[in-house]
Amino acid sequence: MSLRATGALLLLAALGACRDSSSTRTPAADRAVDTLPPELRDATILGREIFGLVDRAADYKGSHRGRAPQSLRQMGIDSLAPLVVRRIAVVSDSAMVTVAFRQPRGRRVASCEANARILEEAALNGGKFSLVCASASGALARYEVAAP
Repeated sequence: MSLRATGALLLLAALGACRDSSSTRTPAADRAVDTLPPELRDATILGREIFGLVDRAADYKGSHRGRAPQSLRQMGIDSLAPLVVRRIAVVSDSAMVTVAFRQPRGRRVASCEANARILEEAALNGGKFSLVCASASGALARYEVAAP
């Protein structure tokens, strides 16, 4: 294999690793979410994003001698995505992740939050975990969603 071909393969591999997590969803998974009731659909979209962020925060903590990440930037994640806004806060040495829709108009659920507890809950509950979510009016509710 020539040097040029090796370089091209490395470039393709690097570009593939830079994809946004939302681009890894399959069309079948998106169709399954679309069939859910509006509240559960919104909570599931936010919950999948939260699950990935909490998982990465737990990985960060494990590889940084028990220190939770202080910001998304430390984890190499942007706070803004095309559909959502991501936030992280450290509460009692645990990362609390909040994800909100950038455009909440027309959504039944505006934002959801969770911490590392959802990883254990999903492992013990067949991939399902619960989130605390806020509606556009500010009312809080708990939703059970499936991990991606």
